[in-house]
Amino acid sequence: MTGLLVEPARPRAVREHRLAPWFAVATVCFGAFMGQLDASIVTLAFPALQRQFTAALAAVQWVSLAYLITLVALLVPVGRWSDRAGRKLVYLGGFAVFTAASAACGLAGSLTALIGLRVVQALGAAMLQANSVALVATSAPAGRRRAALGVQAAAQSLGLALGPTLGGALVASIGWRWIFLINVPVGVVALVAGRFLLPRTRHRAAGPAADPVGLVLLTCAATALLVALSSVSGLALSPAAVAALAVIALIAAGALVWWERRASAPLLDLTLLSTPAVGGGLLGALAAYLVLFGPLVLFAQTLTTRTGGELRAGALLTALPAGFGLAAVATERVLPAGWSDRRRCLAGGLLAAVAAAALALPDLPESGRGALLGLLGVGLGTFIPANNVVIMAAVPGSLAATAGGMVNMARALGTALGVAVVTLVLYLGGGRAHPAAGSALTMAVLAAAALVAAGAGRAAARGRGGKGVGGGR
Repeated sequence: MTGLLVEPARPRAVREHRLAPWFAVATVCFGAFMGQLDASIVTLAFPALQRQFTAALAAVQWVSLAYLITLVALLVPVGRWSDRAGRKLVYLGGFAVFTAASAACGLAGSLTALIGLRVVQALGAAMLQANSVALVATSAPAGRRRAALGVQAAAQSLGLALGPTLGGALVASIGWRWIFLINVPVGVVALVAGRFLLPRTRHRAAGPAADPVGLVLLTCAATALLVALSSVSGLALSPAAVAALAVIALIAAGALVWWERRASAPLLDLTLLSTPAVGGGLLGALAAYLVLFGPLVLFAQTLTTRTGGELRAGALLTALPAGFGLAAVATERVLPAGWSDRRRCLAGGLLAAVAAAALALPDLPESGRGALLGLLGVGLGTFIPANNVVIMAAVPGSLAATAGGMVNMARALGTALGVAVVTLVLYLGGGRAHPAAGSALTMAVLAAAALVAAGAGRAAARGRGGKGVGGGR
């Protein structure tokens, strides 16, 4: 049992190989792939889950929201724990939990059971995602960190790209349960690869890692906010209950800020957050992932009705993550070498905003919609890797997993808001009864969010330091 609590060393042949850093990056890509495959594949199953459990979209969305709230609550504390206990150890444990919970989700007998098992699955995902950016940033050579983070983003985009098509095919053929069971073989391979290819943690942070009060306050704030949004979106709660939830969210958020300024080991490092590069970068990440995941929910609802099935809708939606992955890999070679991260953030965010605004136009042909979804992905694929470099460049190496956890928390919160906001706007716009109006209004909201991302990323890059994990220029 003691051996399970010690990070296993890599074989000497692996450790001394000239490509050892890239072996580690490739292994981390398994987790990046699985996390985004799961995120995108589940949204395509929403209509099938509505039919299976005779539930409204406002209820079914909690299959995603319960998962994402758990991520929001756990990513930072798990990141801090990893900085102390060892990133490889926690990462491998995360694969084990995620894989086992995925198998259990595939066997769930009710919507309530499925939502509960998704919380367990999210625990494993938090152990993976809180370490992913840190493992890449500390494994890659100093001059190649942006390229390495781009490779990780490409793995994320591959999971996103396969999610809609694979999810549509699985749901249309053998059923929604296989969108969870598909994670099992990938998880087994990843566990073996991680054991032999990931390096042990070189630098560990000291001091306490727990902040239970902050954890409870963060969870209360996020949960109350999202339940309130779900209630406005059609979940059966009284107006008084919705108002009470909104008040709870505000009180919990205010108490969280008050507590974190006084806690000896705060869950959220407000000193880091007050740094323009970190605070602005995290806001940019949140807005960017809201824009990335919003269309996956929107078109899963509207296109299945208009085109006749999940498979065709999934194939069209693949254009978005495919464009994301193409940009994440190709921008290093296509964009001028002298372009700063500030310029990359601005260009990517503005491109995404233009594409989202164009998707709000009425009567777009299917080919035009697919091209614009791909262009939206290109903009986000340009923005996100550069924005991540800005954030990681502003923190010391000993806090790499803590900062990585904050990056992934922003991503999870942005994804959750993408699900909740799109569901809300669709409901207010008439839902499936008036898909054109709902789609136009939703894409206008997402275009505004892309502009927020562009502005935040540009401001973060202007104010960053240059001595952190990612170096900087």
